[in-house]
Amino acid sequence: MENIPYLSVIVPSYKEGQRIGDNLLEIEKYLNSQDYSYEVLVVVDGSPDNTAEVARSFQHKVKNLRVIDNPENHGKGYVVRQGLLAAKGQYRLFLDADGSTSIKHLDVFLPELKKGFDVVIGSRDIQGAYIQVHQPKYREIMGSMGNWLIRIVLGLWTYPDTQCGFKMLNAKAAEAIAKRMVVDRFGFDFEMIILAKKLDFKIKQMPVRWLNEEGSTVGLTGPNGFIQVIIDLFKTKGRLLSEKYQIKEK
Repeated sequence: MENIPYLSVIVPSYKEGQRIGDNLLEIEKYLNSQDYSYEVLVVVDGSPDNTAEVARSFQHKVKNLRVIDNPENHGKGYVVRQGLLAAKGQYRLFLDADGSTSIKHLDVFLPELKKGFDVVIGSRDIQGAYIQVHQPKYREIMGSMGNWLIRIVLGLWTYPDTQCGFKMLNAKAAEAIAKRMVVDRFGFDFEMIILAKKLDFKIKQMPVRWLNEEGSTVGLTGPNGFIQVIIDLFKTKGRLLSEKYQIKEK
């Protein structure tokens, strides 16, 4: 019988060749000090640099490291759901490759899953959160506008920050949600949360300590831009109304 790891850590990556190594070492240092089994999955999103090669070079330093190298770029949402479905762990975490939210948050996130929550999401905008290094002002303004629109369109009133890149799910929730997700770009976060709600999974928000790292591909236009996120928001609403997510087949 195949050994099932207790925890899977998924690291979606794009143009991270310069810094993914340091983050992988931080992840390994933390996990190696724990008393449970784990695996680390780096899912490379058709990156034009050497992200996959660099990640593979750490396989002798990071136990149970797997690298999934997509030949084409699809978007963060695509590789996150790919990682969630490829993972084998009882619990599955995804976090940003730039280390903006430390793996050490597992100290407080994992106990919430043990208490019975199915999905635990990081938030930069609830009591207890701390932004160590802020984003440029224009991106913070776009983010604030986007979050309000997300809350209005999807009815996620109690979720002031759907887009934080540190989220955990148990295996059942991960598989039920990821197999329904279709948003390939940055709108996948709110799609994941609304699907978790519609599927009646128990969700907990947890504050995070977050610092902005330079090198983000987020802007106003383009496939990863603010406008595309808004387009995906209304498409998500449309799929909910037309029952394309097949919520009843949980």
